[in-house]
Amino acid sequence: MTEKQLIINVNLAETRIALLENGNMSEIFIERIHDQGIVGNIFKGIVTRVLPGMNSAFVDIGLDKSAFLFGGDVWDPEQEKTSLTLSVDGDDKRQIDKRPIEKVLRDGQEIIVQVAKEPLGTKGPRVTMYQTIPGRFLVLMPNFSHIGISRRIEDEEERERLKQIVEGMVPQGAGVIIRTAAVGVEEDVLRKDLSYLIELWHVLEKAISVSRPPSLLHKDLDVVQKVTRDLYSHDINSIIIDDHDTYLQLGSFLKATIPGAYEKLSLYTEQTPIFDVYGVEIDIGRALGERVELPSGGYLIIEQTEALTSFDVNTGRFVGKANARHTILSTNIEAAKKVVEQLRIRNIGGIIIVDFIDMEDPLDRELIYDTLLEELKTDRARTNVLRVSELGLVQMTRKRTSESLERRLLTTCPYCDGKGQVRSTETEAYDLLREIHRHHIQTGCTKMKVRVRPEIREWIEKKGKEFFEQLKSLYQIEVNFEKTQLNQILLREPAYEVWSDND
Repeated sequence: MTEKQLIINVNLAETRIALLENGNMSEIFIERIHDQGIVGNIFKGIVTRVLPGMNSAFVDIGLDKSAFLFGGDVWDPEQEKTSLTLSVDGDDKRQIDKRPIEKVLRDGQEIIVQVAKEPLGTKGPRVTMYQTIPGRFLVLMPNFSHIGISRRIEDEEERERLKQIVEGMVPQGAGVIIRTAAVGVEEDVLRKDLSYLIELWHVLEKAISVSRPPSLLHKDLDVVQKVTRDLYSHDINSIIIDDHDTYLQLGSFLKATIPGAYEKLSLYTEQTPIFDVYGVEIDIGRALGERVELPSGGYLIIEQTEALTSFDVNTGRFVGKANARHTILSTNIEAAKKVVEQLRIRNIGGIIIVDFIDMEDPLDRELIYDTLLEELKTDRARTNVLRVSELGLVQMTRKRTSESLERRLLTTCPYCDGKGQVRSTETEAYDLLREIHRHHIQTGCTKMKVRVRPEIREWIEKKGKEFFEQLKSLYQIEVNFEKTQLNQILLREPAYEVWSDND
């Protein structure tokens, strides 16, 4: 049985929450005070531009970037034919016979929207007009009369029990999604959860009537309460937090919303940082590297680009004990498990390509596919996986609602512009000699001063000396080099250094 822990590190500038499974980090959530998440927040906004050709609109909700509203997320109160196909925990697909967006929305119109996806890169947040208010066990849909059940609840008897209980509670004109966490929960607990959500909606209705756009109407729970609510399950053994005030707030929240969870909450009071004690800092460092080792000696190379993320599987030093087929299959099985682990840790979304080692036997490819599907059952994000091709490639998608760990913690290198490679010393030297020539042609100047990195000057004076002397002789140019602090080697030094100063 998997032993799970929630480890929560809080300070004035940053909150970090790690889910540990058998002592290893499986998910990490980071929120900084100047960059707080907005998914789940509800705004009164103003439509700034309707785009009929793209079946979408831009909405001003008071943020730096306009929000994007897709036509499928537009609520049309006059629509006669509506149908809703629900999936996991409030993640829904709408199949609606809709009117064109320009018939429903107009520029300058005031609308109520909820953020469904964080701003990513240069894109603003994505919003929907179908508001949902999530609780621990239920999700209230104030504007849609429907009862949905999480796909992850597979037991038909339990599905029917939950549906019958909830049908008698839901207010007329509203809808509810039954979350996976509701399995085995008694009626009085579900009723309490729904009453809390209805009360929140009544408060929101009042805010809607008095607020002027653009304005925030409803803010979702803070990151500690939200993540704890969404991740908590009966197999969570402990919730450990290192901040006293947040501990008290989370304790009150757990007492009110999640039966039995408060007893697992504890306050960490030791001097050693909590993430150091549980090894989370090391796990975060590993999650930022491009190479991930496999247990047998193989490894993955992970490359994230704007369009997609690729996983390349290699046998490395693993040579196996039987034959080539066994070695390849063993490596690929390990890789399939590790890919899913890394998807969760790094919060990778969008298009994903996994390049497994080529397998000739179709049965082996089917086994890898089944392994991937089984491992993905531990992933809360919605995924779609295609079968392994004859070339060993797997194409898949994973729902993206926020930035990946890499994009959140890293920034583009200003020196290589994110390419991972820089111009060689020889290339830079030849470019400099061409620039000297160009400067002479354009200005007629015969005396020049050049400020250049030491390794480039050294290359010119040694390996490029013949060409350099020819250039000076041909155009009667005098070149004087000046010292500079620029040094490529400095980029390899640590960003900071800390030591004691007792003088």
